[in-house]
Amino acid sequence: MEYNKLPGTNIEVSKICLGTMTWGRQNSESEAFEQMDYSLDHGVNFFDTAELYPVPATPERYADTERIIGNWLSSRNNREKIILASKIAGPGDYTAHIRKTGFKGNSIEDAINGSLKRLKTDYLDLYQLHWPERMTNFFGKRGFTYANDGWEDNFQEILEKLKKLVDEGKVRHVGLSNENPWGFMKFIEYSKIGLPKMITIQNPYSLLNRLFEVGNAEICKRENVGLLAYSPLGFGVLSGKYRNGEMPEDSRLKLFPNLSRFSNVNCAKAIDMYYEISQKHNMTLAEMSLAFVNDRPFVTSNIIGATSMDQLKENINSINIKLSDEVISEINLVNEKIPNPAP
Repeated sequence: MEYNKLPGTNIEVSKICLGTMTWGRQNSESEAFEQMDYSLDHGVNFFDTAELYPVPATPERYADTERIIGNWLSSRNNREKIILASKIAGPGDYTAHIRKTGFKGNSIEDAINGSLKRLKTDYLDLYQLHWPERMTNFFGKRGFTYANDGWEDNFQEILEKLKKLVDEGKVRHVGLSNENPWGFMKFIEYSKIGLPKMITIQNPYSLLNRLFEVGNAEICKRENVGLLAYSPLGFGVLSGKYRNGEMPEDSRLKLFPNLSRFSNVNCAKAIDMYYEISQKHNMTLAEMSLAFVNDRPFVTSNIIGATSMDQLKENINSINIKLSDEVISEINLVNEKIPNPAP
């Protein structure tokens, strides 16, 4: 395994981060335990979760993923070996079963206390805002149309609440998720008046969606913030298993067909082109796709997710694959022909 430091800290995290959003829905607790055991044994010390998980989110399964991780940490008695991250859910109809207050009032404090209880720990290494309160384009929305959504600037207020959690020792560091350059820089600017700095941003990034390279990547390099890349395989489509119209039983898109942002015609064309590159250079499509993300200079850690042990092993092994300049050039040619087919 290879490691990076969380920006501005001495905390070393594996360049492969274990994603957890299927645990409690597509994966049982015993399967999740097996994934965590294997990952830790192979050098993965960074686990990412959220109070929202498992996904798709339902009231009946609210926060089951955190409970599973807490049970594992308790049974293994190894909290000190894990760099643990979670998130507070943002507002919206999708999360009305969690809370309807967004980040207002006592919501942040209540959320962290709930997460800590379920995770059976007294601190988180990284605590993230899952998505913005304001109306903007995230979760697969390409364009931005301004509408008066009633939101008022509360960046400073949020950071003051997070500072209280840091001062209390409940949170070591804070980060963002699904944020755009404007919000990203607003948080960075407020941190310069003595408030906590958002040291990471967790956004989608893959061969099918390189939009992070426009705007956000520059902020990462100039402001010393790291990308925690999620959906590096685009809900599994960059494994190649859906090529030629295939729809494997128990696969994510078979079970949840509404998760379709990586399944349009241009995605299919790009996937076929990337598949040819991977075959030419004796790699699986998944290996090539993950290896590309692993070594981007603005990426601190690449969040993988697997529902089977075979998938997990292949994903973790991607750290041992280094793409040649020739492969990178061929990948970039595809991106020029079909840029960012998935939003």
